[in-house]
Amino acid sequence: MNDLALLLTPEGRALLDEVRGTAPADELAVATRLRREHPAELVSAALGQARLRQRAGVKFGAEDAARMFFTPNGVEQSTRASVAAYRAERLRALGVSSVADLCCGIGGDAIALARAGIRVLAVDRDPLTAAAARANADALGLAGLIDVREADVTEVDTASYDAVFVDPARRGGRGRIFDPEAYSPPLSWAVQAALKAPHAALKVAPGIPHEAVPAEAEAEWISDGGDVKEAVLWFGTAPGAVRATLLPGPRTLLGRGLPDPEVRSVGRYLYEPDGAAIRAHLVAEVAEEVEGGLVDATIAYVTSDSLRPTPYATAYEITDRLPFNVKRLKALLREREVGILTVKKRGSAVEPEELRRKALPKPQGPHSATVFLTRVAGAPTMLIGAPARAVTGAGPS
Repeated sequence: MNDLALLLTPEGRALLDEVRGTAPADELAVATRLRREHPAELVSAALGQARLRQRAGVKFGAEDAARMFFTPNGVEQSTRASVAAYRAERLRALGVSSVADLCCGIGGDAIALARAGIRVLAVDRDPLTAAAARANADALGLAGLIDVREADVTEVDTASYDAVFVDPARRGGRGRIFDPEAYSPPLSWAVQAALKAPHAALKVAPGIPHEAVPAEAEAEWISDGGDVKEAVLWFGTAPGAVRATLLPGPRTLLGRGLPDPEVRSVGRYLYEPDGAAIRAHLVAEVAEEVEGGLVDATIAYVTSDSLRPTPYATAYEITDRLPFNVKRLKALLREREVGILTVKKRGSAVEPEELRRKALPKPQGPHSATVFLTRVAGAPTMLIGAPARAVTGAGPS
């Protein structure tokens, strides 16, 4: 709290501007120079905040991050700005004009909601976190729409708000928490809070078991740039619905209750479904789009003889199929003059980096290749190919 208070003073703000962009290798020299004119505690706080802002640029963008105030946990646990903006837009489209943001953290979601024109009550019980959220609302010119309150979320009356958003803490002293009932607050409490509001969105880990999704909720898995970021349980929308949403876009794949795809022989093309589609158990919907089947009943790789545009999977043209054998792979790569090797795996215990080191000990040659370590009809198999760029990331939303 003291560090943040120091940084919010005119001297602190000026010092933050001065240390902006300081490289780690230069910190000691910069600190030594600045301590001649400023208190050591303030200099340390400014340099620490500068490091956090540099890290936060990935999530919030360099321009916003350079004006915001962060805690180490805040940088780690905040929602990526693109994901928060997408979620805020969904709420706005539902007609929501006010949201109780419970467990608001440093205010990343509150900022996205306010920028969508939504009035926000942002609540967090940690004094430093709440202070950072308040400072961020002010720094970004959104204080008029964001009311930050330091309180226990379980004691907040949300009856006057159109929607509730809950982002429970999913990390403890030992790292990530996988049991939804071990969240803080527990998922069961968040669900009850959601059911009291006309609309609600609960942010949960993307690994949440499907059986833990309440019957009243719509479940959505979101990826950004191919990386699965979160799952959201929506209330007041479409109970029982399942969707995978890909950013940027957004592009949304809705579940249609299809049966599992049939297993078929490896065709000319291999499709790697986006992680959000896999987490949402929508591989069958992807397979239908590309007229394909599975390479193995337990593996989320789709194969087809057709090259079909889809945003929900990356297509590769397969040139070779081999039983798992490092020597044969090494010989093939040498014959093809492969100098760049990408290794992907699903259903294999072999580590990609280990295989890359053994199969291509001295990278040389102008060509590149991708090898998939997987199972085909239960047998360890290597599929070699290259991206079919004509369809990667293409297609309608």
